[in-house]
Amino acid sequence: MLKRVLLPSFSDIYLKINTMSSFSRLTKAYKNAKIVPFDDSSKFILFSDCHRGDNSFADDFANNRNIYYHALSHYYREGFNYCELGDGDELWENIHFKSIFEAHKSIFKLLKKFHLTNRLHMIWGNHDMVYKDPEYVKKHLSSYFEPIDAEDKELFKDIVYNEAVVLKHKETNQEIFLTHGHQADWWNYIFWRWGRFLVRVLWKPLQIWGIADPTSPAKNYTELIKVEKRIKKWILKNNLKITVVGHTHRPRFPEPGDIPFFNDGSCVHPRSITGIEIENGKIVLIKWQIATKEDGTLQIVRIVLEGPQKISQYQAKNH
Repeated sequence: MLKRVLLPSFSDIYLKINTMSSFSRLTKAYKNAKIVPFDDSSKFILFSDCHRGDNSFADDFANNRNIYYHALSHYYREGFNYCELGDGDELWENIHFKSIFEAHKSIFKLLKKFHLTNRLHMIWGNHDMVYKDPEYVKKHLSSYFEPIDAEDKELFKDIVYNEAVVLKHKETNQEIFLTHGHQADWWNYIFWRWGRFLVRVLWKPLQIWGIADPTSPAKNYTELIKVEKRIKKWILKNNLKITVVGHTHRPRFPEPGDIPFFNDGSCVHPRSITGIEIENGKIVLIKWQIATKEDGTLQIVRIVLEGPQKISQYQAKNH
């Protein structure tokens, strides 16, 4: 009697290959990550997906610029380190960094203060993947031309963009893996140049009319879930390492005992920005937004969305 053999479908094979590729890309990012020592007295604010643009109608960041500036000023005064987990600058819609800098000069001057005090840790994502090239960074981000003085001035001298950062506790050796997360998104990692081309010639004009880019996991729920699942599988296979990403724009904050997969959200939510704070050995998901006082005036407020939870509660699995 002949037995019917069920062959795997193309979609099953594709999913398996893609998952394996995501695993290798995330592993590579982790192994090559910049190590930043920390302890319970350290302070970090994690933001991602600012998508700073040229202040045009297609600039999603422009609506939240004042909220972001207020929050960042607070963190600078309070002695926080700033970690940007990719897609800080929108270099798919915009060809040159110069137009972005001129549109948001006050923001970059504030980031420069973090850089000068060694409190700036920058990660590249798919929308600013050109920053993986040290020569590009040196050429475009080291200095800027100041028309008032008619001379070049220093901006981010000797700055280095990384694919990932690992925060490593000085006493416990517990690690927190920070990266953008597009390693689990084959199109936006492998074919990012094609994605950039399509955004510039097609989706940017359509975005002005409210039509979203379907290749973006932030605007495609099906892709978003796939990306999150791939990252969670990587975490499960890597000793339940605390992992914080961006990319999907969806804030995630697990309870202790769950898979330690965090997402800091984005800075282009409607009228608000989200991020993750690490302070006093605790981690917390926060939101900054505009709120109305009883007298009708507006103010920018910080709201705790999830946490705080002790980082030590997210214990790695013992082998």
